[in-house]
Amino acid sequence: MSLAAIDWNSLFGSVFVFDNYGELLSLLRNSVWAGAVLGLVGGLVGTFVMMRDLAFSVHGIAELSFAGAAAALLIGADVVTGSLVGSVLAALIMGFMGLRAREGNSFVGVLMPFGLGLGILFLSLYEGRSSNKFSLLTGQIVSVSSLQLTSMIVLSVVVLATLLVVWRPLTFASTDPLVAQAKGLPMRSLAIVFMVVLGISVAMSVQIVGALLVLALLITPAAAAMNLTSSPARTVVLSVVFAELAMVGGILLALGGNVPISPYVTTISFAVWLVSRCVRAVRERSSSYRRTTTPRSTTTLGTGGVVQNRTRTAAGSTLSEAGSGPSRSPSP
Repeated sequence: MSLAAIDWNSLFGSVFVFDNYGELLSLLRNSVWAGAVLGLVGGLVGTFVMMRDLAFSVHGIAELSFAGAAAALLIGADVVTGSLVGSVLAALIMGFMGLRAREGNSFVGVLMPFGLGLGILFLSLYEGRSSNKFSLLTGQIVSVSSLQLTSMIVLSVVVLATLLVVWRPLTFASTDPLVAQAKGLPMRSLAIVFMVVLGISVAMSVQIVGALLVLALLITPAAAAMNLTSSPARTVVLSVVFAELAMVGGILLALGGNVPISPYVTTISFAVWLVSRCVRAVRERSSSYRRTTTPRSTTTLGTGGVVQNRTRTAAGSTLSEAGSGPSRSPSP
């Protein structure tokens, strides 16, 4: 199909449809609140994910969460519970193994296709509506009921309370693990606690953005924040702001479209990261330019150093001559 054959009006009309938008917004306000809750949790947890270099682990946990949700869908159980069990189980396995970075990436690479294969197997055996299968992978906003919103708020409170309790030692262990271990911090316990928190966050995110695109919520906002600042406090604030912008903005756009929520969320999230990366590049270039154009003070210092050395040499020779005078023996 050529580009000329594409009906761009109908294409944009399916992506951006705002007919009866006010009625849809009032009917799906639970989805908006759910997105706001996920933005807060994702922004906070994502900061520690980036600090601990666990981006690949997030994807592995998401695949096991998808497998658990698919298994629950197959047996007629609660999908949220199945997703939570799968993600927490994967997080506990990773936390207890306590592998090194290279071994951990290998383990996640082995676990991820296994979980994805299990999920596809369960979905192929499921004989219900195909929309339920599709929503596990790409997300769904119209299925957030009051009960699901309440459960998400409760889980979010648990995650936030746990982070507040372990915030300082977890930050220390994430930024400088060798020194933290030397200070006697319980590194294994902190890793397990955080992995459980991460598993709960992934399980909540899968309900909205789907298992395949959960990285757009837990990775991209924090990565964009780190492009703009090196301050831990500012990184957390910016990460939450960017996650809220992606989630709430994506949901508000998805309410007026005929496509799933995930393309909107991922596009906004990527656009924020791209702008932050450009800002970082401009800052680095300007900083490098200032370093190269600033006149060096080494010439003056070097000249002064030479003068000082000459002065010290002359003084040393004078002292040497003065000190050697008395020791000379009179000539016969």
